[in-house]
Amino acid sequence: MVRVLSGLLALAVVLPAATVSADIVIYGCTSGAITAAIQARRMNKSVVVVCPEKHLGGLTAGGLGYTDSGNKAVIGGLSREFYHRVWQHYQKPDAWKWQKREEYGNKGQGTPAMDQGARTMWIFEPGVAERVYEDWIREMKIRVVRNAWLDRAKGVKKKGDRIVSITMLDGNTYSGKMFLDATYEGDLLAAAGADYHVGREAMSTYDEKWAGVQTGVLHHRHHFGAVKVPISPYRVAGDPMSGVLPRISTAPPGNYGEADKKIQAYCFRMCLTKVPENRVAFPKPAGYDAGEYELLLRVFEAGWRETFQKYDPIPNAKTDTNNHGPFSTDNIGRNWDYPEASYDRRKEIIAEHVTYQQGLLYFMANDPRMPADVRNAVAEWGLAKDEFTDNGNWPHQIYVREARRLIGQYVMTENELTKKRPTPESVGMGSYGIDSHNIQRYITPEGHVQNEGDIGVSTNGPYQIAYGSLVPKKGKVANLLVPVCVSSSHIAYGSIRMEPVFMILGQSAATAAAMAIEQKIAVQDVPYEQLRKRLLADGQVLEYKAAP
Repeated sequence: MVRVLSGLLALAVVLPAATVSADIVIYGCTSGAITAAIQARRMNKSVVVVCPEKHLGGLTAGGLGYTDSGNKAVIGGLSREFYHRVWQHYQKPDAWKWQKREEYGNKGQGTPAMDQGARTMWIFEPGVAERVYEDWIREMKIRVVRNAWLDRAKGVKKKGDRIVSITMLDGNTYSGKMFLDATYEGDLLAAAGADYHVGREAMSTYDEKWAGVQTGVLHHRHHFGAVKVPISPYRVAGDPMSGVLPRISTAPPGNYGEADKKIQAYCFRMCLTKVPENRVAFPKPAGYDAGEYELLLRVFEAGWRETFQKYDPIPNAKTDTNNHGPFSTDNIGRNWDYPEASYDRRKEIIAEHVTYQQGLLYFMANDPRMPADVRNAVAEWGLAKDEFTDNGNWPHQIYVREARRLIGQYVMTENELTKKRPTPESVGMGSYGIDSHNIQRYITPEGHVQNEGDIGVSTNGPYQIAYGSLVPKKGKVANLLVPVCVSSSHIAYGSIRMEPVFMILGQSAATAAAMAIEQKIAVQDVPYEQLRKRLLADGQVLEYKAAP
């Protein structure tokens, strides 16, 4: 039986397992999945979005409203159209419920949050982003299936090097001419047999300065060097025989520059507020253990007071709150097995992250051992009552900063990002600094606690992203494109992994998929000049020259 789904109405209907056919099948709910679907429809291709989650938009609608935009001049096409639609929302008087528009002003990251000239808004509430995506999908009459999880063991059917169909755990099958893996995890690309990598490459792998283990490299202020005095990792300070405090690894961190299988820390980007009518006090999570935060007490006892530096303001007196400091919302070292883990194990990892982060907030707002000035200030904040209303006001999307990464026709490295090497066949641009969060917390030879893996390096301006980084190696999978888990080194992905870039690459991937269908060719054989012409016609920015 062939079943035709009609947008969100499919949620309310439970039918026997069936097959849905479309020209382009997109697996994922991320921002890149949405722009890919919209571009496919604009190129007159049928499309179905098979969404493993309930909510659309990934991190863009999951709390990351203080956009990591970099140079906004290189954000074009559907990505810029999204921010224009956000701007349109905030032009409405009723968009400002908890704060007057003039009170919010024009706060942003070096450039205005609201650009009246370009009619874009770069900073927004999570619920607004989700509404924009839902409206956009509805306008384009795009079919979306939710809570549909790929059968990773036997759900990908191939004929030769082409995917024929993908089957979900519920038994429903989706067949198509082209497939896109637009997930943060890369489950489809892995199940389809594409090459991929998890963890950090060695410096020697791609001749990268910032690759591999980076012991002794202290960028930003997310390390214990930001504290005035060294911090002891031991339960009794200075006494190794007393045991080690929680959340510190006793394993060696590895040798400088060497590869490992570890990945940068995850967290939730929280939406907080002080507005009493819209504030929910920080909950005490099940499994809360104040002992997990003993190391944080030592940080504060040493005089550290940067608690609120990443409570970044978004409209309606809310925040996008991110990790900041040596012990913060990043749950360092507790996610290393997430990329390859089973669905059940991933749920366990996510649950542990929720407990850790909610417990952190509860601890800071309530524990009598916290410095009174910090405790009282944190207690003024709470979760925004009108956000994530079906999830206890907690973000529905964990920040998967990296998981699997494709090893494709071309691998993006720090050398392309910093312009040491030219990038072939540009299909979009990035510009945000290379940004890896911490990967491990260890004990130094001197007997102090330290974090490792946090890297912040400028790309010295916008850089191009190669078409070859969106497609598997020739002969592996001929009809798959990957706009999120793109082919790049760990260190290059630290910049590419920004939400505006995922939307850019989603559009470019769908454009190539449509052209491959029309010409009946493999995605690796799409003529670049034709692809480039169409991307430019649709507003994508493929090169950039700074003004004199």
